[in-house]
Order: sequence, then structure tokens, then C-alpha cells
Amino acid sequence: MKFKFLGTRGSYPSQKEEHLSYGGNTSCVELSNHQHRLILDAGTGILGLDFELYANLPRIDILLTHLHMDHIQGLAFFKPLFKKNLEVHIWGPGGTSNSLRSHLNRYFSPPLFPVPIRELPCQLHIHEISNSTFTIGAFEITTAFVIHPGPTLGYRIKNGAKVITYIPDHEPMVGSQKLYNKDKWVSGFSLCKNADVLIHDSMYTKEEYPSKIGWGHSSTEHVIQLARRAGVKQLFLFHHNPEYPDNFLEQRLDRIRQNHHEPYDILLATQGMEYEL
Repeated sequence: MKFKFLGTRGSYPSQKEEHLSYGGNTSCVELSNHQHRLILDAGTGILGLDFELYANLPRIDILLTHLHMDHIQGLAFFKPLFKKNLEVHIWGPGGTSNSLRSHLNRYFSPPLFPVPIRELPCQLHIHEISNSTFTIGAFEITTAFVIHPGPTLGYRIKNGAKVITYIPDHEPMVGSQKLYNKDKWVSGFSLCKNADVLIHDSMYTKEEYPSKIGWGHSSTEHVIQLARRAGVKQLFLFHHNPEYPDNFLEQRLDRIRQNHHEPYDILLATQGMEYEL
């Protein structure tokens, strides 16, 4: 199983020079094996995919964690949606009075976008999921709601013996940087348990978090504790704050490594980088 970072920034895209080392596009990660490809979120990073490759696939699967703009703002410009008869599946959270299709239709309609979702020429299938388990090809996928404003899912994706967990927007513990003592009360814990790779929100510093309580994002303390408790093997800090230049991200990572001697690798998610499990 391979995974590639196509968008690593949170909140809004940036093309500032100080953001180019780790990426300025918003959330999107591609997973692939020999037979299938999955697209995790559809921020502006989705525009970095090989559209011709995707137009020639038998089907396309886009897994949305939630519907905040930085996770869907590239979706309407994903060219395979306009390929006649191409089978496209969009998976995302239900659990509200309005359907996932209804929410997406608000985005695919004026004044935000000129083409209504009903006029897309692809064969579009929209799947509402919650605390779910399902398969796409050889991928075994488990989802669970996590703490973030609005219905938001985390994904645990297994291919063979390897597991990748993707939780880009998440506040594992609201109001405290110390997690609950019991694992079952920690948001997202079951998704992270013994994962080979955890791709996780790292929006705020330890010092910044107290002024952002309830905003739905992690401090570095949150994610370090969660990865340790869950026994993950490799942690990628993700959803980089667009207010932080790249050199600040590097300095923060250096401080984390100096102050926390963790039994797992800690890396900064870098746009354009591909890894294999």
C-alpha cells in the first residue's frame, strides 16, 4: 500500500514562499495498491492528481472526513466528475437532518458553483456513513465520528496486514491537553490503535491551544499523547496551520523531538511526498 500527500495545509490554501517546503494546498491524501486508489478528502490538493489516470480507472472513490471548505474546495474542479458515464463514489458523514447529497448540492450550485450536482455527467453514487465498516476492493475501511464541529469522521484503512489511520481535523480531548485515563473515552482512539501510520491534525502549539478550546483541532500535546497511548509506529503531523511558515514547523518538530522521546517516528507531512508500507 502506498500513500501520497497532495495537500497538507489546513483552513485555506497558500502559495506563499514560506509554505512551499511542506505544501500550501489543503487536505488531500491518495492511497493506492495494485488494483485500487482511494482519495481522502478533496481540498485543493486533489487538483494535483493525474486526472487522465483517474479518468481511465473503472471507478473512483473519494472519502470525505467532513464538509468544511478546506476539505471539499477542490471537489468541483476534479475533472473526472465531468467524464460521461465514469463511476464515481463519494463517501462521507451523515447523521444530520440534511442528507450528504443535500449538503454537497449546496456547494455544487449558485452562487458557489455554476453546475448543479444533478447535471454532472459521471455516474455519481453518494454514500452516507457513520460508525461504519465496509470494503472497497482490497481496502478494509472502518470509520467513526470524532470531535470536530459538524459531523466529522476519522478513517482506519487496512490493506493486508498494514493499517493507515487518517484523522485530519480532531480535538481528542476538549478543554485539557491531558487525555482521559481510560482509552475508550478518548475520541478516535480505536481508529488509531496499533496503526502503522497515523496522519493526524497538529494545528496548534501547546501554548496556543488554551485560546482555541472547542475549535476542533489538536495541540501538539494531544497528538503526541494519542500516538503514544495507541501504540502507532509512525506519526505524520498534518493539517499545518497556514499562519505557520515552514521554518516554524521545523522548529516545532525539533522541540517535540527534544522534549518527547517517543517510541515511534514523528514526521511533518510534506506535499508531494509518497511512502510505501
